[in-house]
Amino acid sequence: MSTFLGIPGIRRRSDAATGGDAPDEPFGPVPHPDEPLRWGDAFPAAAKQTLRDDQLRANLGHATRTIRGKRAAVVGEVPDWEALRDAGSAVKEQVMADLPDLLARLEENVTARGGVVHWARDAAEANRIVTEIARAKQADEVVKVKSMATQEIGLNEHLADEGIAAIETDLAELIVQLADDMPSHILVPAIHRNRSEIRDIFRRRMGDAPEDLSDVPRELAMAARAHLRRKFLSAKVAVSGANFGVADTGTLAVVESEGNGRMCLTMPETLVTVMGIEKLVPTYDDLEVFLQLLPRSSTGERMNPYTSLWTGVTPGDGPQEFHLVLLDNGRTDVLADEVGRSALHCIRCSACLNVCPVYERVGGHAYGSVYPGPIGAILTPQLTASSGGLSGSDDVNSSLPYASTLCGACYDVCPVKIDIPSILVDLRAREVDADRSRSAVDPWRAAMKAASWVMSDGGRFGVAGRAATLGHALGGSDGVVSYAPPPASAWTRSRDLPAPPKQTFRQWMAEHEKDGGER
Repeated sequence: MSTFLGIPGIRRRSDAATGGDAPDEPFGPVPHPDEPLRWGDAFPAAAKQTLRDDQLRANLGHATRTIRGKRAAVVGEVPDWEALRDAGSAVKEQVMADLPDLLARLEENVTARGGVVHWARDAAEANRIVTEIARAKQADEVVKVKSMATQEIGLNEHLADEGIAAIETDLAELIVQLADDMPSHILVPAIHRNRSEIRDIFRRRMGDAPEDLSDVPRELAMAARAHLRRKFLSAKVAVSGANFGVADTGTLAVVESEGNGRMCLTMPETLVTVMGIEKLVPTYDDLEVFLQLLPRSSTGERMNPYTSLWTGVTPGDGPQEFHLVLLDNGRTDVLADEVGRSALHCIRCSACLNVCPVYERVGGHAYGSVYPGPIGAILTPQLTASSGGLSGSDDVNSSLPYASTLCGACYDVCPVKIDIPSILVDLRAREVDADRSRSAVDPWRAAMKAASWVMSDGGRFGVAGRAATLGHALGGSDGVVSYAPPPASAWTRSRDLPAPPKQTFRQWMAEHEKDGGER
């Protein structure tokens, strides 16, 4: 695949496997996948690999601690924060209930103001629409605002296959693109990289990077700025996502911190916005709630440095052609689910990732999806349900609902109060139900059946309790079993096991009654 103005081609998994024509090896283990919502190993195997990367864990720990601290500080300044969360949740509930009418109203208002609305049932349709618009403008490259929706559909990869370069202009997304890597965080895609790694990536992959470039953050940012400036000035077509779409006015909103979004949204002749159908708010006034919730929850800022709002086309000002692609890609199926549909309330703030003890230790790549962390653990399996998700343990996404301790920290920080732990439990139950008809012997299922048989009878349960006390000798001086023989070794390989007591409660009670209660 050719290289466009310093942006490396895409190294797919098949290239690595077959030794095909591909650019330099990527700065990392994750080549671009064919399926952005389902790639790599299942979570347990992938997490086992990433846990061995000490540098990754150090990078993640430092970054998430910093973001958590900033968020806590600015949230603590808002006396009605819980009321804002309630308001955000209520608006999202209303949107889900009225979504068909709101979408029709949005289309009517965008069209009335000079825009063109396209409906995309899936990733293939969305990619085809964007490609046809770029070709009609004879563009061999497009500039992009950071967008989860376009990552979800694999737009960059599709455009590259069609001979069109998609240039990421967000600094973190540019780092990931130049490294031929995959993002590992919703808000900070390059969170798994430290600044010395970023310097090395720029030196090797950014054709116009200074030879003496250091790892000082300002120098790195200035190098990226100089690299991207000519892209902004020459691009005919820009592609963006949307944080919100206002049904009553046809207004779209993008919030960001670097100014690259403002450049993409105002300078090119043609703007294409790909927006998930759930990103609506009913009225302009509803933006007030979310423009307070989103920056505090995501970047730990009181407000986003750049908030760009546009409504259709304004003659002589900004893009003179505007296309809005409304993306379904499984969302209608999620909307029909009474329990899981609240995953569509997500405003992509990533607060749940920053507090999740699982994410902090394994990173985003272990989730095998462009949506990592707690929200990814409930959203990805539902979006892929029609193509194999939640179909039992044969699907890699079926393990994602188990990527959680159910500690509830994600719910506590979610600005729209998505009850992620409850949805995780529900999805786990569905995965178990999907596996019930399998004829193959499953050791875990057999163990659960055995436990059910023992616990359903008081006598059997008492015998099992007395047998368990034999394990007391395995405990060390700290009362913890660090190693146990099989099959218990499957547990102690990755976690400690409290040593059983010397006697069960029933044994203690029997002795207590025998002594007449004097003890």
